[in-house]
Amino acid sequence: MNRREYYDELKTLARNTRMQFGIFTPRILISDLRRIYKHYQIEIDLWPRRGVPPTVKLKSLRGAFFCDEYGTSVLINRFLPDAPKIFTLGHELKHYLVDKDLSKIWCGNDNKNEEIEIGAEIFSGELLFPDDDFKEALTEMGIQKGCCSPEVLVRLKRETQATLSYSGLVKKAEFLGFASRGALVGVRWRKLEEAMYGVPGDVRSPLLQTAFIPPNVH
Repeated sequence: MNRREYYDELKTLARNTRMQFGIFTPRILISDLRRIYKHYQIEIDLWPRRGVPPTVKLKSLRGAFFCDEYGTSVLINRFLPDAPKIFTLGHELKHYLVDKDLSKIWCGNDNKNEEIEIGAEIFSGELLFPDDDFKEALTEMGIQKGCCSPEVLVRLKRETQATLSYSGLVKKAEFLGFASRGALVGVRWRKLEEAMYGVPGDVRSPLLQTAFIPPNVH
């Protein structure tokens, strides 16, 4: 099996996992991953434990997978925000489904370019937002190949409530040909979101002003 076939099989496995657990939208919550983990009896350990400072050696760690005579568990960086934490749980799920014979896998910046780690990233990206769903969503928005702007991705994420991060959406847009490679680099996504939809909770925001209905004046 060549690398392309390996990655395609992982995407198929991710889509089958979505079907198996009744996931049909790009909005995936931590509770969805916890449900899958519970099904496979995988324990989730948050690192570092409360009150224990992180060590220098593990600072670059995002997650780790363990499968031995004591059971199966994953270790997740406690300080990750929800979106990357969910992505990492998807990443470690691939190691359970495909790589558990290795018994122990550390996942961080040091080995992110290894095939087994790239495969886990591809699996997780497909688990959170399948390529076909991404293409369908952009096509429905009237976006043609090579014409995906930053504003389109903000609108896509907003309208679908997608869990996948902007960096993940950019990779899909580039991989599927909706954006040329590097065209979406350097975008300040939060600033762009606020410019398009306003600051959450700010009554002056464009979104809230649009939604505001003034009372009747007699």
